[in-house]
Amino acid sequence: MKDVSLHVAGLMAAAARTAPKAGGKDFLEIVVVHEEADLAAIAGKMREHAPESSNEAFWLRDAENIEQAHAVVLVGLAKAVTAGYDCGACGFPSCKEFLASRTLSDKPLGYTGPHCALRMMDIGVALSSAAKTASLLNVDCRVQQRVGAAARALGLIQAEVALGIPLGVYGKSPFFDRKAPAAPGH
Repeated sequence: MKDVSLHVAGLMAAAARTAPKAGGKDFLEIVVVHEEADLAAIAGKMREHAPESSNEAFWLRDAENIEQAHAVVLVGLAKAVTAGYDCGACGFPSCKEFLASRTLSDKPLGYTGPHCALRMMDIGVALSSAAKTASLLNVDCRVQQRVGAAARALGLIQAEVALGIPLGVYGKSPFFDRKAPAAPGH
């Protein structure tokens, strides 16, 4: 079943790449991670970060999912510029003012920011397209934020913001009906 998952991961990456993007400009970085050592490293990084998080139990729960996954499709925003629509969703009246006032910060085991809201939507549409592809092919998956942050911290993806979709073929999906484990010491 791992071979099936890897094949579908490639199709998911294609779906993410061809998903509609604001202004037709592509600033996505897409990576398929499938080596067991890399998946274990991501899960380990998630466990390492868990005690520092306000959502420790959820980091631990998601780390378990990564250990169970056959592969992870990472989708991130890399070197993006604004969409140029002057939509104001970023809080500034124009893209030019947003870029002039923007001070990029980087949160450990998180992301850089702020970013253009329309470029963030590009990630969402790409992730949705990838997840729908897996669904159509009956492969279990779930979009997760924490896996992208851990993969980014490990250098498996260079994007400023990244999310991931763990996937695999199971009798019952481990990605849903999950219980958050109790955080150590609680």
